[in-house]
Amino acid sequence: MIDPPTTPIPRAGRATRFGPVMVALAAGAAVSVALGLYAGLHEPTGVAVNLAGFSSFMAVKTWLTTVAVVLAIGQLLSALALFGKLPGVSGGRGVAALHRWSGRLAVAVTVPVAAHCLFALGFQTFDTRILLHSLLGCFFYGVFVCKMLVLTREDSPGWVLPTVGGAVFAAMVALWFSSAYWFFTTFGVTF
Repeated sequence: MIDPPTTPIPRAGRATRFGPVMVALAAGAAVSVALGLYAGLHEPTGVAVNLAGFSSFMAVKTWLTTVAVVLAIGQLLSALALFGKLPGVSGGRGVAALHRWSGRLAVAVTVPVAAHCLFALGFQTFDTRILLHSLLGCFFYGVFVCKMLVLTREDSPGWVLPTVGGAVFAAMVALWFSSAYWFFTTFGVTF
């Protein structure tokens, strides 16, 4: 019997498996559908919790989403550095820590926004922008779950993690444009 190697084999040298990727995609899809169904089937409460210093919960949601997008840009740049795609920047331990923590914070600041949207507003379809925003919110959390599951798999194809990470980033930016950008251009930059 041959002992396994003592040093990890680089991701590119490992045999790839699509089964775990398919499970991650299915889990992400299930989360997206479950959020959409819950938001669409329950009776919205219409109750908003406001934070001190803000004029409305819409302003709170706008600024939390803006913070999340800024952190997501940090995610994109640090991921590019980690994959060696950012000229002049090497992806060391500090960049990896920045990537992990900016991602954690980005998702953390979206949780109060998502909770408000789910419970107070529900899944709404009366306007194209709002329908798109509702769909994007469900998609964002589904693709985020998929990314977290793919992240732990070293035997997944090398293109999967950047693709799913890119989908998370794209969904976050699209959510910002369908909500915070709309708020800023409609009501101005207010707190």
